[in-house]
Amino acid sequence: MADIPNFRDHLPSISDTENKRKWMYPQIIKGKLYHYRDKLSYFFLLILFGSPFIKINGEQLILLNIIERKFVFFGVIFWPQDFYLFVLAILTFMVFIVMFTAIFGRVWCGWACPQTIFMEMVFRKVENWIEGDYIQQQKLNAAPLSPEKVLKKGAKHFIFILISFFISNIFLAYIIGSDALIKIMTEPIEQHTSGFISIWIFTFVFYLVFSYVRELVCTVICPYGRLQGVLLDNQSMIVAYDYERGEPRGKVSKNTEQHLGDCVDCKLCVHVCPTGIDIRNGTQLECINCTACIDACDMVMEKTHRPTRLIGFMSEDQIKTKSAFKLSKKVYAYSVVFLILVSVLSYLLISRSAIETTVLRAGGTLYQVRDNGTVSNLYNAELVNKTTENVVFEMKPEDENVIIQYIRKENSIKKGGSVKVTFFVIIPQKDIKKYKSEIEIDIYSNGKKIDEIKTNFIAPPN
Repeated sequence: MADIPNFRDHLPSISDTENKRKWMYPQIIKGKLYHYRDKLSYFFLLILFGSPFIKINGEQLILLNIIERKFVFFGVIFWPQDFYLFVLAILTFMVFIVMFTAIFGRVWCGWACPQTIFMEMVFRKVENWIEGDYIQQQKLNAAPLSPEKVLKKGAKHFIFILISFFISNIFLAYIIGSDALIKIMTEPIEQHTSGFISIWIFTFVFYLVFSYVRELVCTVICPYGRLQGVLLDNQSMIVAYDYERGEPRGKVSKNTEQHLGDCVDCKLCVHVCPTGIDIRNGTQLECINCTACIDACDMVMEKTHRPTRLIGFMSEDQIKTKSAFKLSKKVYAYSVVFLILVSVLSYLLISRSAIETTVLRAGGTLYQVRDNGTVSNLYNAELVNKTTENVVFEMKPEDENVIIQYIRKENSIKKGGSVKVTFFVIIPQKDIKKYKSEIEIDIYSNGKKIDEIKTNFIAPPN
């Protein structure tokens, strides 16, 4: 690697001379990897924009309704009672991110992160379409105020606001649901003032992010880049510069004999970087693995008739030893933990009951000894319907000698709703062997047992 000891003494986004933010004008080179990213981005955008309007079992494909504490994934509803599943799913996802990063580095940021997709594949394209390429943009920004500048800047920011407004509506659809969003859009504003204000707040935030904050989200705000230094090792596959092959770098000269590496020091890899770094200085937290530098370097290598992939996906060990890529031991450890978590989560999801039932003995009550030789306990039960359909249910004790006598009875639950039931459990005293015993009550729907509850029954032993 080139010996440049002071390359980390400043931020790429800060100007060296004026000590203020340096605006990024990345050059766009449409190489092979760029076209792959382009197609993948449109695929992700299609999923992002379409998911709120796709229904499965009458429910939105993905819904994150924090307000009503209702979460839907692929038509399956999750309620606050399923919080343990949510915690386990988040833990599983975090382990996956750690494992994925240890193997592939920050490739998520450059290829799948919504921030990068919107910035590079939507807003940046609009900017280039209106203001021209990176050189024309620099000239326009440096030029004095003129009708042309006002027209181009005004048109660009107007389109940015429209796109941000559209994104904010989609984002809100994930929170309140597409049906509620359509109501806000079609009904009078005074009926949905809070929703209307929310849309414009989100619009302003998105506009601010993509028109001004931009790459600072990745380099300053997002904590993921700072985690790279902890998660990566010498065997992680990252966007890297092969300094063993490229150094010493220098301009190509036809008339003199040179003993240089393959890097011609054209700095094109710097010009195309959306965060302004020089990948030849090694991996840095600002690198989002967008692979723009790979396309740029490959283009130069082809023109100079040299092998491509001077910059490419490779590990530090591959550069030093020229060995094949192999996984580190910690990746295998992460994999074992991940598989265990996935197995536990899968089991809990498969065994998850359609009805969540909670039964508690009525507070402040003991057993009641009846004249007919039986003993009763009073219980309160709450049943929550986690399905997308109304459920008709029936409560039956597992023991045939146990009787349920209702005080407040319900036999159906609306989808996503809950009901409360109050009842006595009555057991013949002659069948009672100890003061506290366990009883089981089963919940049936359409003749099929869908849940079972175990609770304590208190009575004087026979």
